[in-house]
Amino acid sequence: MAGFNQILAANHLPMASQDSSNSSTLIDFDAIKNLTLAEAAAVDQLILNELSSDVVLINQIGHYIISNGGKRLRPMLLLLAAKALGGANDSHLILAAVIEFIHTATLLHDDVVDESALRRGQESANAVWGNAASVLVGDYLYSSAFEMMVRTNNMRVMEILSKTTTAIAEGEVLQLLNCNNPDTTEEKYLEVIARKTAILFSAATRLGGVISNADKATEDALAAYGQHLGVAFQLIDDALDYKATTEDLGKNLGDDLAEGKPTLPLIYAIAKGTPEQAQIIIDAIKTGSRDAFNDVYEVVKNTQAIEYTEQAAQHQAQLAIDALACLDESIYKEALSQLARFSVQRNH
Repeated sequence: MAGFNQILAANHLPMASQDSSNSSTLIDFDAIKNLTLAEAAAVDQLILNELSSDVVLINQIGHYIISNGGKRLRPMLLLLAAKALGGANDSHLILAAVIEFIHTATLLHDDVVDESALRRGQESANAVWGNAASVLVGDYLYSSAFEMMVRTNNMRVMEILSKTTTAIAEGEVLQLLNCNNPDTTEEKYLEVIARKTAILFSAATRLGGVISNADKATEDALAAYGQHLGVAFQLIDDALDYKATTEDLGKNLGDDLAEGKPTLPLIYAIAKGTPEQAQIIIDAIKTGSRDAFNDVYEVVKNTQAIEYTEQAAQHQAQLAIDALACLDESIYKEALSQLARFSVQRNH
């Protein structure tokens, strides 16, 4: 970490701070974000330009959700991967915007499927404009993303992103099949998040390599980094649903439980709890009951299910870091490593 802090200092960026309570290093996300500040500003402008439509409702909903906070993590990953390989060009900027459009489209669709009322601490788009409008604007963003990616004139890009969006849809359907099913195994759950969440992280980092003309080994390593990072990110989301606050998380606690989703803390608690404890969670998953949240929380806490989930996330984060071994040392490689560590430290 000292090397990263020295580089940050040389670039007039804030260093990570030390948490004296547990001697663990706190990652400064803003310092990492500043490494792609100029490129990110160009991507944001491109996003705003592409959202311009003569259909007013598209502009309203598109701007609402894209401007409504968010870390812009996936575009940042693409840009950091590009800069680790020598620098970002116009195609990298276009694809960073494409990745954000696809991500935003999935959020619009997710909130409709999950009947979510909050997104990033504010009313979800479907809560404001209704389900039909949210689905249709999500479709518009998907279509716009593919229209933009054509500009790179690169069939490899088209292949990666078409496979990625197919996998995301498959993950959504698999998750739907698992809903209200307390017999869902850890293996089946990990398959869902690998397709639904991690695949877009993987596509982002792989595309950074593709547009930089990286060799196949480097491209595959970047994809593996993104895949492991995406799994770690989702596992921490699972844990936060039982330890964060609504304000930190930006959505209602217990949303996953209310939707009958058997996430890893619940799967582990069923396996490790007493028959009575397991039954509390089984019943809650079957009925999709938020009313049972407090009872479920006690079981999750008493079976160390949160700790188990966090340990699984930490393992995935380390695998992500290990995948970067093929990259030359640079501030951007170190930033990618630090993002993997950040993914398991965050509280939202």
